[in-house]
Amino acid sequence: MAEYHDDLRLAHVLADAADAATMDRFQALDLKVETKPDMTPVSEADRAAEELIRSQLQRARPRDAILGEEYGVEGTGPRRWVIDPIDGTKNYVRGVPVWATLIALMEAGETGFQPVVGVVSAPAIGRRWWAAKGLGAYTGRSLASATRIGVSKVGRLEDASFAYSSITGWEERGRLDGFLDLGRAVWRTRAYGDFWPYMMVAEGSVDVCAEPELSLWDMAATAIVVQEAGGTFTGLDGRHGPHSGNAAASNGLLHGELLSYLGG
Repeated sequence: MAEYHDDLRLAHVLADAADAATMDRFQALDLKVETKPDMTPVSEADRAAEELIRSQLQRARPRDAILGEEYGVEGTGPRRWVIDPIDGTKNYVRGVPVWATLIALMEAGETGFQPVVGVVSAPAIGRRWWAAKGLGAYTGRSLASATRIGVSKVGRLEDASFAYSSITGWEERGRLDGFLDLGRAVWRTRAYGDFWPYMMVAEGSVDVCAEPELSLWDMAATAIVVQEAGGTFTGLDGRHGPHSGNAAASNGLLHGELLSYLGG
């Protein structure tokens, strides 16, 4: 596992650079925002942060491939960096501080590409989380100032806190009934959205979370953090890892019940 120490340090350097760039334009009155073909917003800060990360990776890891939300895939090979420059762009452009840069390293294996390093950096709320395969999951301001995190021990659904992003996505995909039934079965529901509920699952403050439609760059970094914190991260179909186009994350104890409501 020693090789991941260097990759993790690099991911922190990339996150530091992205944080500086995104915070510089956060709440700027002249921030330029456009609408992409999928009708989601993209700001100049999204593009600038991804360009910055890509340029540093091309210097530091020239043999590795890169996949980013704004500029697609570049390169081939068994190692691929996956970038979401601003996860939560809608929050970012409205001045809501809950957004993050997601940086992951994925490696090819017997089950396809799986994340082995992940950093989730949310500078506007002063939080960062990270993990590497076999090394555990942590939160803190830096590698030198970190606290190891772990999932909750809640074993009954009626005692669990369930986090999600929105209701409409479940309705559009014909899964609203299961979603509402799960909401009635748990102790508490909250719509935190984007990266944050997965980090709360990893920290143990939330027990289960799920989203009906996501891209790989939304999940690669959060998946490894949840897994290294002792949790379970799958698609709604139960497939391990961030490859199903949707996500279900839990403390592991409740994962079967979570999928029984939302899977299929």
